[in-house]
Amino acid sequence: MRWSLLTALAVTGVQAAPQFGGFPGGGSRPTMLRFGCSQLVIDRIDPLVNPGQLPSPHLHQVVGGDAFNVSMPNADIAELATCTTCSFAEDLSNYWTANVYFKARNGSYKRVPQIPNRLLFNDRFTTETDGGFVVYYVSPGQNGVTPFRPGFRMLVGDAGQRAKIGNGKKSQSCFRCFSGPNWRGDDAAPCADARLDTEHFPTGPCEGIRSNILYPTCWDGKNLDSPDHKSHVAYPVAGPQAFTGSSVGGACPSTHPVKIPQIMLEIVWDTSKFNNRAEWPEDGSQPFVLSTGDPTGYGQHGDYVFGWKGDSLERALNGGCMGASCANLKVQNVAQANRCKVSEKINEQWEGWLPSLPGSPTGE
Repeated sequence: MRWSLLTALAVTGVQAAPQFGGFPGGGSRPTMLRFGCSQLVIDRIDPLVNPGQLPSPHLHQVVGGDAFNVSMPNADIAELATCTTCSFAEDLSNYWTANVYFKARNGSYKRVPQIPNRLLFNDRFTTETDGGFVVYYVSPGQNGVTPFRPGFRMLVGDAGQRAKIGNGKKSQSCFRCFSGPNWRGDDAAPCADARLDTEHFPTGPCEGIRSNILYPTCWDGKNLDSPDHKSHVAYPVAGPQAFTGSSVGGACPSTHPVKIPQIMLEIVWDTSKFNNRAEWPEDGSQPFVLSTGDPTGYGQHGDYVFGWKGDSLERALNGGCMGASCANLKVQNVAQANRCKVSEKINEQWEGWLPSLPGSPTGE
């Protein structure tokens, strides 16, 4: 299965990746932003699920603007932040996920490092980031979605999930097991490869694992947040929209009638350093665990707090922008992005070999 979007090769002249398909002709061009963000901080705080709680139950890795804090007001975050780790300088939003750890046979843990993503669309920034990950925004064309408003935030996934629910949601949360170096096996759209993509952690050695986390694409049109950070958003009537790079899905339910951009997070974990099966569990089970203590991967989740400046996101979504190239947006170089940091609020060790996960979410 190839992606349905070629990112307008005829327009941009950009070299295509094998997993991109044909550009849908007619009408306004879709927008598919794909841009890198360096690490802002790794810390055990969560201003969305555990605001004001210091520390929060598990460790997160965070990218985006420097307004990230133990609590974040329901305000225009773009007015509070002064810098961002993302290539688009006007995106002061925050995005965060759990970390991945390797659990050795002796019971100790080591954080799996994040590495820069592959080169696509001549986007050198994304290949030079300091940790972090890639963010996507998709719009089907001009005025095809309603941009997020200041104060908007949402959560996707359940940190406590440990098993497949119903038919699963592999199209919305998956792990790709690269079959060789240099991104071997990266030929299908995210979460669309029947062999290499799984909703749970891969069961065998991989030359790197890529996480993809997709957010709902329908909104109730009223609430910028909800008590569970989920109820104000929903999936289309036909179900979650698989990632194509050009669509946010069909009709939205009457309770959530407003189409919003599809956001996808993409994190690459360098698991190649942990492929010695002699260090894996004696029963042969896979050795990776989320920083929540989840050894299955079903608890993968992503948090989002909107923080684009002014109408910058709306201009991009209506501009047919592709990759990290958008004439309507200001960009910065990776050196500028890497200088944007926030200090850790919790003084604890999360790097190197550890006797237990930070916060001991598994009760060790």
